[in-house]
Amino acid sequence: MYKPYKTPIVTASPDIKVREPRVSKFVVFLVNLLGRLYLFLYFGVVRTVLHGDSLIDAFKRHLAGESRCILAFRHPNGGEPQILTMFTLFKLRRVAAKRGVRFSRRPHAVFLYGFEVTRYGGWPARYVMPNLGAMPIHHSKVDSTGMRRVYNYITEGDYPLALAPEGQVSYFTDSVPHLESGVIRMGFHAAQHLADKKNDCPVEILPVSIHFRFGILGNVLMNRLLKKIEKNCGFSGGNKGDLSFAERLRRCRDHVLKINEGRYNINSDESLPFDKRLEQVVYAALETAERMLDLKSEGDFFSRLYKVRQICWDRIFLPGVDNFDDISPVERSTLDLRAGEAWHIARHQELADFGWYFHSPVPSEDSTLHQKIEYIQNLWDFASRTMGGALSDRKNILLRKVIVYSAPVINLSERLPDYKKDKKATIAACISDLEKAYLDCIDEVNNKMEKDYE
Repeated sequence: MYKPYKTPIVTASPDIKVREPRVSKFVVFLVNLLGRLYLFLYFGVVRTVLHGDSLIDAFKRHLAGESRCILAFRHPNGGEPQILTMFTLFKLRRVAAKRGVRFSRRPHAVFLYGFEVTRYGGWPARYVMPNLGAMPIHHSKVDSTGMRRVYNYITEGDYPLALAPEGQVSYFTDSVPHLESGVIRMGFHAAQHLADKKNDCPVEILPVSIHFRFGILGNVLMNRLLKKIEKNCGFSGGNKGDLSFAERLRRCRDHVLKINEGRYNINSDESLPFDKRLEQVVYAALETAERMLDLKSEGDFFSRLYKVRQICWDRIFLPGVDNFDDISPVERSTLDLRAGEAWHIARHQELADFGWYFHSPVPSEDSTLHQKIEYIQNLWDFASRTMGGALSDRKNILLRKVIVYSAPVINLSERLPDYKKDKKATIAACISDLEKAYLDCIDEVNNKMEKDYE
């Protein structure tokens, strides 16, 4: 019997309220007590290792008041903030001590996150994140309070500020598909502020790249997930030996693509490459969401995407509404209908979001295990978004090891003279340097450490 993938019941809710960020000793204790169990059950993390001394040196300088550090981490899988939180709070000090480095205080990193996280993350996120000092920010609407909080923290905060320059989950570890300029702009704003106050404390961007590695269990779970994808695509026979590993992936990928082409009334031209056909689906999905919200299709892709997401969330969690005591049943029902419509509109946005990134070549049987697992996870996401899913429906394959690789810092204070002469060119140069740092980390991990971690 057919069972629908999702049967959502979405109603309008009062706005989410989170407390002002602070570091609570009790919540730190709670995270120490339960965090390792959470990481093990959710990600299967057995061990986290650090490569490169840049992270330790940058933390030492910041904690001693000798610099202002912005930890710019890659965010391809969704679990990086949780892993980095546990690592900086409970392991970094021991790792540094083994290398002969002592911190002036217990290390920690305060994370910047999109406000929507407290909406879909439920009460655990709303309680734990503010009490670990994490600060919310809006992507697509004016948030002067949030930005002022962030700028003040960069120049005066006790710990490094951690954020993802990619802006959101980017799905692929071995490439850098998109970097936003926000981290560089915020860093220069802080550096200029300190310079105006005659404070010579430098503002540094610390590039951090995080890599997942898997063991035998990962291989077993990967094959199980691939069979699940095949079943959802109507290929319930699995692999009977007549198709190669790459052909099995390509068959499922092309089936999901064709379903989406039909959904958006796109002529399925199999003579076109997959990337071109997917691009048509992505923009059709985003334009559909905009049309349903009566929005003009203007601006770059990500600003359009964030705007749709913001409006949909604001129709489900109503800004400025604390309760429904003074709302009539008719008005309440109307708000619930708008919330339900927003949920369905957001399904188009979710597909456009993921589809923009899904351009990696299909791996072969000879590809590394982490490349095959990541692709199959993303292939599931492609099918899941087509069926109405979101990031929360991503299938995690249990990890064996996490590699945290830090690159040399980018000193923004040293580049202030160039920034004053030509802001646009200097920001572009810094983004280029940040991207190069990430790509160097990827090459270093994949080319020189593959035998140790596969």
